[in-house]
Amino acid sequence: MKFHKVAATSVFLSPHSFGRETQSIEYREDPLTGARCRINVRRAERLKETSAKADFSQVVGKPDECPFCPENVEQATPLFPAELCAEGRIRSGDCCFFPNLYPLAEYHATGTLTSRHFLELDQFEPYMLVDNLTATREYLARVSHHAQEVGYPIYLWNHLPPSAASMFHPHVQVLVDRKPTPYQDRLLQCSRDYFSRYGRCFWCDVVEEEKRRGERYIGEHNSVAVIAPFAPQGNREALIIFRGSSNLMGLRPEEASDFADCVVRLLRAYDRMGINSFNLCTFSARLGEEVPYYCLHAKLISRPVFQPFYRNDTGILERFHYEADIETPPEDTARKLKAFFEAG
Repeated sequence: MKFHKVAATSVFLSPHSFGRETQSIEYREDPLTGARCRINVRRAERLKETSAKADFSQVVGKPDECPFCPENVEQATPLFPAELCAEGRIRSGDCCFFPNLYPLAEYHATGTLTSRHFLELDQFEPYMLVDNLTATREYLARVSHHAQEVGYPIYLWNHLPPSAASMFHPHVQVLVDRKPTPYQDRLLQCSRDYFSRYGRCFWCDVVEEEKRRGERYIGEHNSVAVIAPFAPQGNREALIIFRGSSNLMGLRPEEASDFADCVVRLLRAYDRMGINSFNLCTFSARLGEEVPYYCLHAKLISRPVFQPFYRNDTGILERFHYEADIETPPEDTARKLKAFFEAG
C-alpha cells in the first residue's frame, strides 16, 4: 500500500520587516482512489475575524417554532405514502422519520435524533444514534421491498449552518438512489480493482497498515475501526470503518451500537477542541449486498465554528478543481482525537 506525497516550498518576503519566509506544502494522494489534497499547516494561523467560539443561543430559535420538535412534528412534517409506510412515519425511541419536504432523490427521508430542540456536541448520547440507525434500517428495508430498482443509500448528518444544515434541531437525512454518486461509484470500483489485484479487501488492509504505522491510527471499538485518512478531504477528518458489513441496511444491532459509541466519542473530542459544526456521511455498497472487497464506512469532518459571521472553509479548489485545501494534517488529527477516543 502506497502513501504518496510530494513536498514543495513557497518563498516570499513577509510583511513583518519583509524578511524572507519559506512555507512548506504537501500534496497527498489517497491510496485507493487517488483523490488529492494539499496541506499547509500555517494556513491555520491566518488572521480570521471569525475565529472565537460565540454564544449563538439567541439564533437557535424556540421549540414551539420548530417542526421537528415533538409538539409540532405530527402537524408540521409530511407523511410517507401508505404503500411505503402505512403508519405514515417511522419511529424508534425519540427518533421520528418522515419524508424530506424538498427531496433530492426518489426516496429521501429526514429523521430526528432527539426530542430536544438543540444539543451541544458533548450532549449527544449513543442511544440517540442507535435509535436513529434502527429507524434508518427500517426505512431502507421498506424502500428496498417497495422499489427494488433503487439501491444505493446515503446516510448524512449536517450539524449547524456551516455544515449546510437548515434546521438547528439535530437530524439526519437518508437518500436512496438508482445509481451510486460518482464518488461512491469510484470507491466501489477502486475497491473491486484492489481486491482483484491483491486478493484482499483494501479497507481491512488500510486499518491494519495504519495500526502498524501508528501515526494516523485513532482506535477500535469492537466491530468498528477509526483512522485519520492519509489524504483527507476535510479538516479534522475521521474515517470510521465497519469491518464486518458492506451495506447500510445490513448493519447489525451491535455494529450500530459500536458506531454510535465511536461517533459520540469523536463529537466530544470536537467539542473540547472548540468545534461545534460538522458533517458525517456513510459510503455503502448496494442495499442487501455483502461483498468481500468492500467495507461500509463513514467520514466525519469539522466545519467552521458557527457564529454570526463565520468564514466558509470551502473555496475554488474544492468546488471547481475537486482538490481539498487542508490545514490540519491527519497525523495531528489522529493524535488529538486518539486521546479522547481512548478515554471513552
